[in-house]
Amino acid sequence: MTNKDKVVELEKIASQVRRDALRMVHAVQSGHPGGSLGCADFMVALYFEVMNIDPKNFTREGTGEDMFFLSNGHISPCLYSVLARRGYFDVAELATFRKLHTRLQGHPSNAHGLPGVRMASGSLGQGPSIALGVAEVKKMNNDPSLVYVLTGDGELEEGQVWEALMYAGSKGVDNIILTVDYNHKQIDGNVEDVMSMLDLKAKFESFGWEVIVGEGNDMTQLLDNLEKARKATAQKKPVAFLMHTEMGYGVDFMCGNNKWHGSAPNDEQLASALSQIPETLGDY
Repeated sequence: MTNKDKVVELEKIASQVRRDALRMVHAVQSGHPGGSLGCADFMVALYFEVMNIDPKNFTREGTGEDMFFLSNGHISPCLYSVLARRGYFDVAELATFRKLHTRLQGHPSNAHGLPGVRMASGSLGQGPSIALGVAEVKKMNNDPSLVYVLTGDGELEEGQVWEALMYAGSKGVDNIILTVDYNHKQIDGNVEDVMSMLDLKAKFESFGWEVIVGEGNDMTQLLDNLEKARKATAQKKPVAFLMHTEMGYGVDFMCGNNKWHGSAPNDEQLASALSQIPETLGDY
């Protein structure tokens, strides 16, 4: 497959993931569509191209394979769709999202043994700490695979995140890639208005991180950025990817609007949104 064909195929999968996420949230009138739409390209790139994984033989230990941790657990619709489409569990199970006794809780949970989920998340700020612990265990076990973790930019207001960043830089944990969904939006408005991150790149660098800044909603650029991040590992520094995305990407009335951080579309809005996003793999 040529690079161009690869990008086209990944874009088709991302389109379906966006449809899945919208339909899941709409069905129960609960959930977080904005960040799910914005991060669909990233999650698809990771799971379908970048990471070395074995969906059919999932273990929580993840020995010998790359591991991903979703710290901003509210974008679970995106994660669940990607996991199902990648073969961790049956796509039909997406219809149980947020329903009673489901394995697909509103925020990821490992209480029910859902393949692909290694940590419970939703209480923001914990993902980097957990991912760092796993990265250090991989080092101790001479496991050369990488650990990936995704956070929201609003999530960086949590103090625990900065303790983890300081630790990683101080100890030179260089088998981890932390991506920030840098969409400048959170549930209460613009991140800059709630609590400005100021110069985020300079902050990470001052904590001893190698930093890559780039686009997250252009698949070609995204793959290039993730490859740069991978090549920057094993250099005695942790790696951060500040990924520019747009909340609600792909749907005109959701784009850049923090209202859709945690609001479900009604019937009319869902129909309008789905009319803008091609069905490529078949709806569940």
